[in-house]
Amino acid sequence: QVQLVESGGGLVQAGGSLRLSCAASGRTVSNYVMGWFRQAPGKEREFVAGISWSSVTIYADSVKGRFIISRDNAKNTVYLEMNSLNPEDTAVYYCAVRRSAGVPAIAAGYSYWGQGIQVTVSS
Repeated sequence: QVQLVESGGGLVQAGGSLRLSCAASGRTVSNYVMGWFRQAPGKEREFVAGISWSSVTIYADSVKGRFIISRDNAKNTVYLEMNSLNPEDTAVYYCAVRRSAGVPAIAAGYSYWGQGIQVTVSS
């Protein structure tokens, strides 16, 4: 069993930056794929970014060039650096872990989820 706790969310003005962290506990996740998803009110949960155990990264087109996903295996933590934020980035952001190979862009591909953290971007 893996427990995930997100932190670093909050309110930021358009054009600003935030850095989300997701700390894993229960077992090491250094060999697992980790991802970030987000869900805005009235919308489905959508893929934001994913990172493999070897730090290969993929991004949704909507955040490519603005967001950076990274991991620190020594700290069992994954990060999401978010830059040039705009109001469309407002959502609850979720961290997720996948035990199999590959970095899927669908929520069903991930086994464990954090509770989510709110990110609000004001215009």
